[in-house]
Amino acid sequence: MKKNSLLIVIVFCNLLLSAQSNKENIEFKISMRDGSVLNGSASIPTVLLLTEYGNLNIPIKNISSIEFGITPDKSIKQKVNSLLIQLNTADKEKNNLAYKELIKLPINAIPLIEEFVTNNEEKPVEGIENTAESVLNEIKAKNNILDVYSDKDIVTIDFDYKMGGVYSLKEISLTTEYGQLTIPKDKIKKVEVTYSSSDNELKTFVLQATKHISSNNNGGWLKTGIMVKSGQKLNITANGEIVLASLSNSKYYPSGKTSSSSSVDVADDPTSSSTSYPSYGNVVYKIGENGTSLRAGDKFSGTTNASGMLYLSIYETVYNAANTGSYNIKVKIK
Repeated sequence: MKKNSLLIVIVFCNLLLSAQSNKENIEFKISMRDGSVLNGSASIPTVLLLTEYGNLNIPIKNISSIEFGITPDKSIKQKVNSLLIQLNTADKEKNNLAYKELIKLPINAIPLIEEFVTNNEEKPVEGIENTAESVLNEIKAKNNILDVYSDKDIVTIDFDYKMGGVYSLKEISLTTEYGQLTIPKDKIKKVEVTYSSSDNELKTFVLQATKHISSNNNGGWLKTGIMVKSGQKLNITANGEIVLASLSNSKYYPSGKTSSSSSVDVADDPTSSSTSYPSYGNVVYKIGENGTSLRAGDKFSGTTNASGMLYLSIYETVYNAANTGSYNIKVKIK
């Protein structure tokens, strides 16, 4: 009898875990250094980020993106320096041999070569074909490094907070529609993470007037991580107050009303045919990065007419970083 009871408990727990996992969906968009893009899913429950202030173990569902820097591989520093010294010789054979070995080095050699070039006071031998600078340019070109890079991996948390460090992984095993792919870390430029849940959980967000303004081209739209499908029920409620420096430092509320307004704003009337067009200070939303900006106000309930990621912002046609205040937003999808 005890064995049967134990078996029932085990089966129940497995069913519960299965049900929970079915409620969550985590998708990865991987931008490669060669310019290609891969989409799929990966079994990465947490991200261990080694920082100067300690190690962080961040749940993957709270991560918006990871931008991979080029961290120096100190284990090959002695080899790199020896080859660079050998490179600076009038002996063409030794110069060519060193060059061939250097350009075979992985991407993590780039910071080491740059350090050598910066700190080395010895002048290059005149007339040699291959120099440390030419090696550096060759390795950068091979890895498609066309601009300034970071020596740290930059993790963005909850679409807002950034933390630099070293992500302790060597590769990502990605499940795609074409099968399983194993991608080395040094081939990846950026990973964007999309987390969605089908459990109708109420989610909360904060829109900062200093940043989340619809006309701000640099992060003005808050990416919620909520994936919606056309025909779903969308509920958005908001409260708080902001001051828009771009509009004579007037105070605004999510409905779009100012502190001096005496009449009811159309955003307060959910039956109004004009509610889709936003006014200044309104909470607005869109579905998909290129979706149409629609009014939410302080209370919105409606049916979605598109599928994609839900974005939130504050409507204003001019962005001013001197804005102050924030809105608290609650979102529920049915």
